[in-house]
Amino acid sequence: MKNNDTATRLRDNARALFISNDTIDDLLAWATPRQIDAVNTMLAREIEHREQGKRQRLLRRAKFPVIKSLDGYDYTHVKMPGGYDTDQLTSLEFLDHAQDLVFYGKTGRGKTHLATALGIKAVEQGRTVRFCQTAELVLQLGKAKRAGNLDQILKDLSRADLIILDEFGYVPFDID
Repeated sequence: MKNNDTATRLRDNARALFISNDTIDDLLAWATPRQIDAVNTMLAREIEHREQGKRQRLLRRAKFPVIKSLDGYDYTHVKMPGGYDTDQLTSLEFLDHAQDLVFYGKTGRGKTHLATALGIKAVEQGRTVRFCQTAELVLQLGKAKRAGNLDQILKDLSRADLIILDEFGYVPFDID
C-alpha cells in the first residue's frame, strides 16, 4: 500500500476534478510512489489553474470600474454601526448572514474604493459579485421592462452573492 497522506491528497485532488475512486485505486495499485507524486502534482496544478480561471471570470463579470485593494485603506472616515468593527467588515461575514450594508457620506471619502475592494475580496473567495452604477442599472431595468425581458436581468442579479450599487444617492426613483 502506498503512503496514506499521498493517497489521501491524490483522492482529494482527483475528486475535485471528478475522477473516480476506481481510477485512483488502479493508479495506486500499479504506480510507483514517484509516479503517484507526479500525477498528484499535475492534478493540484490543474485545480489551481481552474481556480485562477474562475476568479478571472468572476472578476470580469463583476464589472468593477477599477481594481482596488483594502491594503492601506484609510478607515478614519468610516463609522461602523454599534457592535460592528472593520475586522468584521473585511472578513465579509455580512455576506454569510445576508446582511445589507450602506456606505454613505461626503464625496471623496472612499466609499466606492471600500465597496470595490470588498467586492474584489469576495471574488477572490470565489463569490459572485455585480458592481453597478445605480443610474445605469435603473436605465437597464427600465429598458428591459419595456422590452419584456426584465426577468433575465433580475435572475442574473439574484444569483450574485454581493451586489454593489454605486452612486445610489444620485438617482431619482419613480414609481416604476
